[in-house]
Amino acid sequence: MTQSLTDKEREAMHSDFGLRLSNSMKQYGPLCVGIDPHRGVLENWGYSVDAEGAELFAMRMLQAASGRAAAVKFQLSMFERYGSRGFVALERALYAARQMELITIVDCLHGGLSTTISAIADAYFKPGAPMLADAITLLPYYGARSLGGVINDALDNGRGVFIASLTSNPEGASLQTAIRQNGEYKGKTVAYGIAATAQKYNKSVKGLGSVGLIIGATISQWLQESGIEPGDFTGPILSPGYGWQGAEGSDLKNVFHGTNGNVLVTVSRAISQSGPDMDALIESTQTIAADVRKALREAIDGTSTAPRGHMANPKGLRTWEEQ
Repeated sequence: MTQSLTDKEREAMHSDFGLRLSNSMKQYGPLCVGIDPHRGVLENWGYSVDAEGAELFAMRMLQAASGRAAAVKFQLSMFERYGSRGFVALERALYAARQMELITIVDCLHGGLSTTISAIADAYFKPGAPMLADAITLLPYYGARSLGGVINDALDNGRGVFIASLTSNPEGASLQTAIRQNGEYKGKTVAYGIAATAQKYNKSVKGLGSVGLIIGATISQWLQESGIEPGDFTGPILSPGYGWQGAEGSDLKNVFHGTNGNVLVTVSRAISQSGPDMDALIESTQTIAADVRKALREAIDGTSTAPRGHMANPKGLRTWEEQ
């Protein structure tokens, strides 16, 4: 299908996810509601700890997020644990999210040899895909370029990806800030090479690109060491770590100072702990959305004191603050 596209049509497809996400963030702000049916959460809600419970949980979280968050993110492993029934539950939840016109991200953190992960497009990106999503997360540790095929599959189908760069787990710092010994980014950190490779896909896109990064909200202590300047990145940034993992508004301001309205903060348990009462879930979603919006407004308005990176300069992205 994509082989018959003209260059102009292909360019439009490659910018489609970024445009849709940007519009959603302008309308609803920078919150992404995480849908993570942990065993403990299901038990606290009085749901069965099985695929049915996970599906019921997901549907309720979707209702709370609808009209109040820019996107939702499904944690694949929380459904995968139930085998084929879990995958069916996820398929149904993704279908429901599409009916609500919610932007969907599947947090599957796939990665591998290009020949191995080529099937991902059939699962997540192509028309009629069983788990059709707007974006997925990827691991680049077979080499960031190993992801080129699946990234192009996503872009050719109007979808997007988020590549892990600076993750919120503390033990990740030693790997992500390691210095590359050869190749194009010799002398730079692993995380920098990942970010720079991702940025190449966005350089020709006007506005928000469709190839994003994962940068945790808890990594401010090693951000400068990484060589990455989030304010220079023109794709979307998915940021876990706020709330349950300990990050606060001050962490968002420290990590994302000088960004341009492209940061999407994912929050799960800090919202779901209020359930299953729907009014409480909605109130929690709205409160956290306002807190995140305020912190990122201050990050956008703030001035960076850290050395600037060397990725492409921002392209004057309009933010949800300008609407």
